Amino acid sequence: MPSASPDQSAPAQSAPGAGPRLSGRRELLAAAGWLALWSGTLGAAPAAGAPAARARTIGLDAALLDDALARAAELPRLHSLIVARDGEELVGRTFRGPDLDRPVNVKSVSKSVMAALAGAAIARGVLQGVDQRIAPLLGGLVPQDADPRVAEITVEHLITMRAGLARTSGRNYGRWVNSDDWLRYALSRPFVDEPGGRMLYSTGSYHLLSAVLTQASGQSTLALARRWLGAPLSISIPPWTRDPQGFYLGGNNMALSPRALLRFGEMYRQGGVWQGRRVLPESWIEASWTPRARSPFTGHAYGYGWFLAAARGHPVAYAWGYGGQMVYVVPDLALTVVMTSDPHAPSGRSGYVRELHALLARGLIAAAESGSGEGGA
Repeated sequence: MPSASPDQSAPAQSAPGAGPRLSGRRELLAAAGWLALWSGTLGAAPAAGAPAARARTIGLDAALLDDALARAAELPRLHSLIVARDGEELVGRTFRGPDLDRPVNVKSVSKSVMAALAGAAIARGVLQGVDQRIAPLLGGLVPQDADPRVAEITVEHLITMRAGLARTSGRNYGRWVNSDDWLRYALSRPFVDEPGGRMLYSTGSYHLLSAVLTQASGQSTLALARRWLGAPLSISIPPWTRDPQGFYLGGNNMALSPRALLRFGEMYRQGGVWQGRRVLPESWIEASWTPRARSPFTGHAYGYGWFLAAARGHPVAYAWGYGGQMVYVVPDLALTVVMTSDPHAPSGRSGYVRELHALLARGLIAAAESGSGEGGA
C-alpha cells in the first residue's frame, strides 16, 4: 500500500472510484471491507461513526501512558502531544519547538478547517448546500476558455477533492503557487476524471473553496474563520498566505496552536458543540465522517476534510498535515489527540506518519482501553 504524504511530490496513483455514500453507524461499520489496511495500525475497520461519545470514561492507564510518552519523546520530529479524554486534557507535552499555546503552521490540517467553514456557510444560508455548483459563484473568475465541465463542479466535489481537475499538489504545487493567478491556474488544469469521480488530492480544490466562500459571503476567508470558528472556540487565527488576487489560501499554511487544534477536534467529537455553544450542526459532523472518497495514497476513506480509518477496532477520524500535523478523534473512547511535528520534512514517504499512527494505536488507544483513572501527565 503506498504511504506517500498527500502533500509530497510523488505523483498521484490510480485508485478505485469512491465507494457509495454511507450514513449512520451501522452503515459505517459495514464499510469495514472497503477501507484498506495500513501497516496494521490504522486500517481495515469502521469509519469514524457517531459524532459524539455518550458514555463516560475513566481516564488512561498510567503504565501504558508512561510507555507511550517515552516512545513519543524518542521521535525526533515530534514537537508536541496533547491527549484529552471526555474533554479533559490529560497530557500536554512539548518535546521541542513552540509551546502549546503558540500558533504553528498546521499545513493541510487547514483543509479540515476549510471544510468546517463550508459547513458553517451552509448552516447560515451563505451557501445553498454541498450540491451547489461553484461556477455561478465565481463568476468572472472562471476563465472564458475553461473546459465546459467546470460548470459541473460542486461544493462537495471541492471538499472531497473529486473535481476531476489535474492536481495542484505534489510536484505541481510549486508551479501553481508561482503562477500569476492561482484560481485561473487551478480551473485551467486538464480534466483527468469527471467531476464526482475519484479523489485527486489537490490543494487547488480547497483554494477554489476559499474563493467560493469569499465570493458568496462578501468577506475574506480569514474573517469567516475568525467569526465562525475563532470566536466560538476562543482561539486565535492569525492571517496566513494569500494569492496574488488577495484570496486566502485554502487548504494549506494556516497557523493554529496545538491547543486550538484540540478545541477544534473536541468540537467535532462533541457533535459540533463547544462548551455548550453550537458551532456546527451535528448533521455536518456526521456528514463529514461519512466515507465519500478513497485516498489514492493510503486507501483510507475520506469524508469532508477528514480521513476515516480505524485503530484496534475503534473508528478514527483524522486530519493530516504535511510533516505530521495530526488531529485524531476516536469517538467511542471519547479521545482526542493532537500531534504537531517538524513542518519541513515529509511524513508520508518517510514512514514517519506510520510512527504517529502507531503511537496513537499501540500507546494512547491501548491506554484508553484499559484506563485506570490514574493516568495523567
